[in-house]
Amino acid sequence: MLYYIANYLTPHWGPFRLLQSHLLLMAGGTIVAAIACLVFLPRFWDRLPRDHGKTILGADGMVSKGKPTGAGLVVTLIALPAIILFAPMQPWDAAAVASMYLAMLFGYLDDRSSIPWGELKKGLLDAVVCIAVAVSVYMGHSSGGAMHVWLPFTSAVIDVAPWVYIPCAAFMLWFTMNATNCSDGIDGLAGTLTVMALAMLSILLYVVIGHHDIAKYFLVPFNPSAAGWAIASMVVAGAFGGYLWYNANPSQVLMGDAGSRFLGVLLATAILVAGNPFLLLALAPVVIVNGGGGLAKLTLLRLAKKLGREIDADSPIRKVRFPLHDHCRKNLGWSPGQILMRFMLLQIVIMPFLLIFFLKIR
Repeated sequence: MLYYIANYLTPHWGPFRLLQSHLLLMAGGTIVAAIACLVFLPRFWDRLPRDHGKTILGADGMVSKGKPTGAGLVVTLIALPAIILFAPMQPWDAAAVASMYLAMLFGYLDDRSSIPWGELKKGLLDAVVCIAVAVSVYMGHSSGGAMHVWLPFTSAVIDVAPWVYIPCAAFMLWFTMNATNCSDGIDGLAGTLTVMALAMLSILLYVVIGHHDIAKYFLVPFNPSAAGWAIASMVVAGAFGGYLWYNANPSQVLMGDAGSRFLGVLLATAILVAGNPFLLLALAPVVIVNGGGGLAKLTLLRLAKKLGREIDADSPIRKVRFPLHDHCRKNLGWSPGQILMRFMLLQIVIMPFLLIFFLKIR
């Protein structure tokens, strides 16, 4: 909003033109969202539902019992005014953001439910959200009846028809949402890893995808809307940074499905706007292995059972726990602090290396 208001204010006072600086809007929005979350989150968490713990995990699963959960509702609602004020967005981008908030709402309703929602109910609601976001991204960023997608290791840019793009994008959104949700089992883990990914993605969107000359240099399609998504991603990263202040081990509050699902779908959406879905591997490698590995293992075990080929209990597939942070805690004896620090270090090392690899080896 500020970006557009500047058109009317600048003729009256020149310095108002700074409100059209994407870098200034990004910095201002991030700081405002972070401070607002630091100040206001504690005032609302007593009204949040309480975590029931996870008896299936034994004593470790009951550590969170009684803590306020579903804080993702408060954090994302705090971020919303900052997104509206600081991030210039087109109507279809706004529709995608609205769908993300729908994912957050479904997650919050599950958080507050005394009986967790079943897989079928969650799956159908996830499908609604992911298809809505995929359609919004396609409608807002396609041209000539196709979406332009650039791939790693080649300079080619392919045109993807809507009947291919929308289902594939919806699956990627579903996978990222659930992988992020599965990673939310250690204080600060899912939030920290996703905030790191969003920060790096914002740099990519602002510096490369949203800059005509630099995009041309890297042989990627220029997207004039990328800067708006860079600002929105950093605003959310700032808000969840404020949340992580209170979520540090031992946590005072939990974001629940409301937060993890919102973060996952935002990350995937911004990657789709960047034009290369494979960037998910570069920007969230630890999240994909940690949470996505569990989804892959569950799918494999169920498929093997359906085919009448049960996987032996001594198989490495069964011996390795997923999410991987559970394996590190139970099998390797790592503390929550060690898991968080080591997973962060892995992402810090792997993420920029893979990103440069994807951009330059083409």
